[in-house]
Amino acid sequence: MKKPTILLIEDNEFNMILFRDLLHMEGFTVVEAYDAEVGIQRARETSPDVILMDIQLPGMDGLTATRIIQKDPVLKQIPVVALTAYAMETDKKEAIAAGCIGFIAKPVDTRSFVKSVSKFIPDHTN
Repeated sequence: MKKPTILLIEDNEFNMILFRDLLHMEGFTVVEAYDAEVGIQRARETSPDVILMDIQLPGMDGLTATRIIQKDPVLKQIPVVALTAYAMETDKKEAIAAGCIGFIAKPVDTRSFVKSVSKFIPDHTN
């Protein structure tokens, strides 16, 4: 069975490498973008199974990008999961209001990260 494709939109190089490596170890295909604009373009090009969206991005922030994705008839069916160092309840509510289906707080627990991501992928069990 083919492992899902994850679009990872993250501006921190260390986090990008860490998340990518954790997902690759489990056989996922990872598409990378370091800003929201490129992320939206890559979503259109690759139709990923899920988007992991950093909220604090340079230029367009992740919540604005999520709102754009949710309004796009081609992209709106792709689940978006917020990734952020801000773990306040209001931050979670803002992410959900923008269209995210879930929230993963940073720093991530490397032992459970892939399992956390997997629960947001439609029709996928890990």
